[in-house]
Amino acid sequence: KQIKAGEYALSARMAPVEILKKLQKGNVITYAVTIPEGYTMEQVADLLESKGLVEKARFLNLARDPKVLSHYGITGPSLEGYLFPDTYQFSRGLPPLTLIDVMVKRFWQLVGPLKERANEVRMKMEDVVILASIVEKETGRPDERPAIASVFLNRLKQGMRLESDPTVIYGLEAFDGNLKKDELTRRKPYNTYFIRGLTPGPIANPGLDAIKAVLYPARTDYLYFVSKNDGSHYFSESLAEHNRAVET
Repeated sequence: KQIKAGEYALSARMAPVEILKKLQKGNVITYAVTIPEGYTMEQVADLLESKGLVEKARFLNLARDPKVLSHYGITGPSLEGYLFPDTYQFSRGLPPLTLIDVMVKRFWQLVGPLKERANEVRMKMEDVVILASIVEKETGRPDERPAIASVFLNRLKQGMRLESDPTVIYGLEAFDGNLKKDELTRRKPYNTYFIRGLTPGPIANPGLDAIKAVLYPARTDYLYFVSKNDGSHYFSESLAEHNRAVET
């Protein structure tokens, strides 16, 4: 009864007593899994499945299960946004819910201390995570995140639509890499060219820097930004300035 189940690395040269001690201690093989910032829930599931750690369908079903969401106090449609990007050590044979528990607890371990700041800026943590996920998908440059966050926060304050391409892409059943004009006009819950305010839930799992960018945004009057095609963006305060930037 003292032997622990799992995957072990054993050798024929090991003495039986040595093997028994290893099985009793539960020294199982673990696999390092690095979840990049901005990965979606689907991508996380794909990554874990590729490592032989979970079945993708089972993992996603649990991540959308209302009982699981209620257990963690999450009001969104899924655990999207709360599977914290980090490097984890997992052994094979663990229940999918155990992996989820580790990632969600890691999220609250690092993000929980920021609740006080969220209260100061009068934002619900759910909204912070949603906006942080959009910021995460809009830029890969850490130095730009506070400015990107300021654009969206300024637009929200003025009642403007966010008009974020990544939100539209997230709401598509299939995306071929080319966002079409008609897709921007469809009445979809994640189409921020159509809806006002935030999306129903996060569109990815943001890292800590993106979350902090929303809580500590740059102080700007920016309302627009456009890619410079070099990984950076040009920021504008007026539509006229933005249109000029688009043309250049």
